[in-house]
Amino acid sequence: MKKWLWLLGLLPAFILTGCSNDSPGVVSGNSAYYWSTVFRINPQQQDFIRQHGIKRLYVRYFDVVQNDEGQPMPNATIQFTDTMPENLEIIPTVFIVNDCMASEVPDLADKIASRILQMNETHDIPNVREIQIDCDWTKRTEKHFFSFMQSLREKLKAKGISLSSTIRLHQLASTPPPADRGVLMMYNTGDFTDINCQKPILDTEVAVPYLKNLSSYPLPLSAAYPLYSWKILFRQKKFVGIMYSDDEYPILPTDSIIIRSVTVEEILKAKACLRKHRPDINSEIILYELNNKNITKFKDHEYKEIFAR
Repeated sequence: MKKWLWLLGLLPAFILTGCSNDSPGVVSGNSAYYWSTVFRINPQQQDFIRQHGIKRLYVRYFDVVQNDEGQPMPNATIQFTDTMPENLEIIPTVFIVNDCMASEVPDLADKIASRILQMNETHDIPNVREIQIDCDWTKRTEKHFFSFMQSLREKLKAKGISLSSTIRLHQLASTPPPADRGVLMMYNTGDFTDINCQKPILDTEVAVPYLKNLSSYPLPLSAAYPLYSWKILFRQKKFVGIMYSDDEYPILPTDSIIIRSVTVEEILKAKACLRKHRPDINSEIILYELNNKNITKFKDHEYKEIFAR
């Protein structure tokens, strides 16, 4: 397998025009994740952004996965086919598969930083003030992940860019990673491979035991809430896979297709629960994610309730 082509070609040196705060603290406003391999904001999404005052978009730039030799490499890099809407701050976001942190990769921070900055330059994305890393690190990978984050944070700070990290519920009990702030992912609370799990996307009752550490968690935090649904195929009550399209898997007459979704009521319940433990966490409300199916799922007044402080 080819080695990682980290750089996008011979590009001019990146000159940062943005600014940042060494201690960004609590962020405020309405935000959303954009988690697709093609960046194209259609009129429906533009209307949603304007109507709900979304000022910040966390855009997944690429994933980091292991190649056949066990080395980290980029995957599913986003293609920019549209210009960025005006007055919208972009936070480049990179998802790193946890196994990539099983061992030390000394130049990983350099490679990721260089690739992001060159993508910004290539696609004319100015004034980037923050970069986010998304990784479901565990005790097994914590040492190497934290070392990577510390190195990346130092490199970005020298360029006036802050570093944020997603925080999963189970990670609240651990020391926070070296980052300027975190985003608590208030979703994926259950086992979607279990046909008996009714609310695998968001179940506040399941999340409650993890929140005992929320009030004392040392990082400034924002909260992200889910809009998505899952169409799950089970065969003889055993998990087969998530169906992202109707022809994803061959379907037998005895198979079960289960839709798992989230309600407005559950999102509002989760918001209230987080606010109880940490009053400032909903200063920034982030929706996962911005696509046509998700932004038409609820009525306009329901989205306003979700975004309400």
